[in-house]
Amino acid sequence: MRLALFQPDIPQNLGGTIRLAACLGLELDVIEPCAFPLGDRAMKRAALDYGPLAKAIRHDGWSAFMAHEGRKEGRLVLFTTHGSAPLHSFSFEAGDTLLFGQESAGAPEHVHSAAQARLLIPIRPDARSLNLVSACAIAAAEALRQINGFPSAPP
Repeated sequence: MRLALFQPDIPQNLGGTIRLAACLGLELDVIEPCAFPLGDRAMKRAALDYGPLAKAIRHDGWSAFMAHEGRKEGRLVLFTTHGSAPLHSFSFEAGDTLLFGQESAGAPEHVHSAAQARLLIPIRPDARSLNLVSACAIAAAEALRQINGFPSAPP
Protein backbone atom coordinates (compact mmCIF):
# COMPACT_ATOMS: atom_id res chain seq x y z
CA MET A 1 0.00 0.00 0.00
CA ARG A 2 1.17 3.51 -0.85
CA LEU A 3 0.24 7.10 -0.12
CA ALA A 4 0.46 9.70 -2.88
CA LEU A 5 0.25 13.49 -2.73
CA PHE A 6 -0.71 15.40 -5.88
CA GLN A 7 1.17 18.71 -6.11
CA PRO A 8 1.16 19.55 -2.40
CA ASP A 9 0.90 23.23 -1.39
CA ILE A 10 2.15 23.20 2.21
CA PRO A 11 5.62 21.92 3.14
CA GLN A 12 4.58 21.11 6.72
CA ASN A 13 1.91 18.76 5.37
CA LEU A 14 4.53 16.98 3.31
CA GLY A 15 6.70 16.63 6.42
CA GLY A 16 3.79 15.26 8.45
CA THR A 17 2.89 12.82 5.69
CA ILE A 18 6.49 11.62 5.40
CA ARG A 19 6.46 10.94 9.14
CA LEU A 20 3.10 9.15 8.92
CA ALA A 21 4.27 6.99 6.02
CA ALA A 22 7.55 6.17 7.79
CA CYS A 23 5.79 5.16 11.02
CA LEU A 24 3.26 2.96 9.23
CA GLY A 25 5.76 1.43 6.78
CA LEU A 26 4.09 2.90 3.69
CA GLU A 27 5.78 4.24 0.59
CA LEU A 28 4.98 7.85 -0.28
CA ASP A 29 4.76 9.26 -3.80
CA VAL A 30 5.09 13.04 -4.17
CA ILE A 31 3.77 14.23 -7.53
CA GLU A 32 5.38 17.51 -8.55
CA PRO A 33 5.30 20.38 -9.14
CA CYS A 34 4.84 21.45 -5.55
CA ALA A 35 3.92 24.98 -4.49
CA PHE A 36 7.27 25.18 -2.69
CA PRO A 37 10.84 24.29 -3.69
CA LEU A 38 11.37 20.55 -3.33
CA GLY A 39 14.84 19.25 -3.93
CA ASP A 40 16.55 16.33 -2.25
CA ARG A 41 17.80 18.62 0.53
CA ALA A 42 14.30 20.01 1.18
CA MET A 43 12.89 16.47 1.20
CA LYS A 44 15.45 15.40 3.82
CA ARG A 45 14.64 18.49 5.90
CA ALA A 46 10.90 17.73 5.70
CA ALA A 47 11.52 14.15 6.83
CA LEU A 48 13.48 15.32 9.91
CA ASP A 49 14.78 12.28 11.78
CA TYR A 50 12.34 9.96 10.02
CA GLY A 51 14.39 10.06 6.81
CA PRO A 52 16.00 6.64 7.33
CA LEU A 53 12.54 5.06 7.81
CA ALA A 54 10.85 6.96 4.98
CA LYS A 55 10.43 5.61 1.47
CA ALA A 56 9.48 8.80 -0.37
CA ILE A 57 9.69 9.05 -4.15
CA ARG A 58 9.48 12.31 -6.10
CA HIS A 59 7.78 12.20 -9.50
CA ASP A 60 8.32 14.90 -12.09
CA GLY A 61 4.62 15.25 -12.89
CA TRP A 62 1.50 13.14 -13.27
CA SER A 63 2.73 11.10 -16.26
CA ALA A 64 5.92 10.09 -14.44
CA PHE A 65 3.86 9.00 -11.42
CA MET A 66 1.47 6.94 -13.53
CA ALA A 67 4.39 5.26 -15.35
CA HIS A 68 6.29 4.40 -12.15
CA GLU A 69 6.68 0.66 -11.53
CA GLY A 70 5.36 0.88 -7.94
CA ARG A 71 2.19 2.58 -9.13
CA LYS A 72 1.26 -0.24 -11.49
CA GLU A 73 0.61 -2.82 -8.77
CA GLY A 74 -2.92 -1.93 -7.67
CA ARG A 75 -5.80 0.48 -7.81
CA LEU A 76 -5.61 4.23 -7.62
CA VAL A 77 -7.97 5.37 -4.84
CA LEU A 78 -8.58 9.13 -4.76
CA PHE A 79 -9.74 10.80 -1.56
CA THR A 80 -11.84 13.83 -2.39
CA THR A 81 -14.68 15.92 -0.97
CA HIS A 82 -16.44 14.97 -4.23
CA GLY A 83 -16.14 11.25 -3.51
CA SER A 84 -18.93 8.87 -4.41
CA ALA A 85 -18.60 6.55 -1.39
CA PRO A 86 -17.42 6.84 2.22
CA LEU A 87 -14.08 5.18 2.96
CA HIS A 88 -15.57 2.78 5.52
CA SER A 89 -17.79 1.17 2.86
CA PHE A 90 -14.86 0.48 0.50
CA SER A 91 -12.88 -2.78 0.44
CA PHE A 92 -9.20 -1.89 0.34
CA GLU A 93 -6.52 -4.16 -1.12
CA ALA A 94 -2.81 -4.40 -0.28
CA GLY A 95 -1.66 -2.91 -3.61
CA ASP A 96 -3.86 0.20 -3.46
CA THR A 97 -2.38 3.68 -3.80
CA LEU A 98 -4.23 6.20 -1.61
CA LEU A 99 -4.08 9.51 -3.49
CA PHE A 100 -4.75 12.96 -2.06
CA GLY A 101 -5.21 16.17 -4.04
CA GLN A 102 -3.68 19.58 -3.61
CA GLU A 103 -4.69 21.32 -0.37
CA SER A 104 -5.91 24.48 -2.11
CA ALA A 105 -7.57 23.01 -5.19
CA GLY A 106 -8.07 19.27 -4.77
CA ALA A 107 -7.43 17.11 -7.82
CA PRO A 108 -8.10 18.10 -11.43
CA GLU A 109 -10.46 16.16 -13.69
CA HIS A 110 -7.73 14.05 -15.34
CA VAL A 111 -6.73 12.77 -11.88
CA HIS A 112 -10.37 12.00 -11.02
CA SER A 113 -10.72 10.15 -14.33
CA ALA A 114 -7.63 8.02 -13.68
CA ALA A 115 -8.85 6.83 -10.27
CA GLN A 116 -10.57 3.47 -9.96
CA ALA A 117 -12.38 4.76 -6.86
CA ARG A 118 -13.20 8.19 -5.45
CA LEU A 119 -13.81 8.12 -1.72
CA LEU A 120 -14.72 10.67 0.90
CA ILE A 121 -14.11 10.83 4.60
CA PRO A 122 -17.46 11.77 6.15
CA ILE A 123 -17.35 14.96 8.20
CA ARG A 124 -20.02 17.30 9.55
CA PRO A 125 -21.91 19.16 6.83
CA ASP A 126 -20.95 22.54 8.31
CA ALA A 127 -17.21 21.71 8.17
CA ARG A 128 -15.25 22.39 4.97
CA SER A 129 -12.47 19.80 5.05
CA LEU A 130 -9.85 18.01 7.12
CA ASN A 131 -6.17 18.85 7.24
CA LEU A 132 -4.26 16.82 4.63
CA VAL A 133 -2.18 14.87 7.15
CA SER A 134 -5.29 14.08 9.21
CA ALA A 135 -7.07 12.80 6.08
CA CYS A 136 -4.05 10.68 5.14
CA ALA A 137 -3.93 9.21 8.65
CA ILE A 138 -7.65 8.36 8.70
CA ALA A 139 -7.50 6.78 5.24
CA ALA A 140 -4.31 4.84 5.92
CA ALA A 141 -5.62 3.56 9.26
CA GLU A 142 -8.85 2.26 7.74
CA ALA A 143 -7.06 0.70 4.77
CA LEU A 144 -4.41 -0.95 6.95
CA ARG A 145 -7.07 -2.16 9.40
CA GLN A 146 -8.97 -3.86 6.60
CA ILE A 147 -5.94 -5.64 5.16
CA ASN A 148 -4.36 -6.39 8.56
CA GLY A 149 -1.39 -4.33 7.43
CA PHE A 150 -0.32 -2.37 10.50
CA PRO A 151 3.32 -2.84 11.52
CA SER A 152 3.85 -5.31 14.32
CA ALA A 153 3.92 -3.75 17.76
CA PRO A 154 7.19 -4.12 19.66
CA PRO A 155 7.13 -6.78 22.39
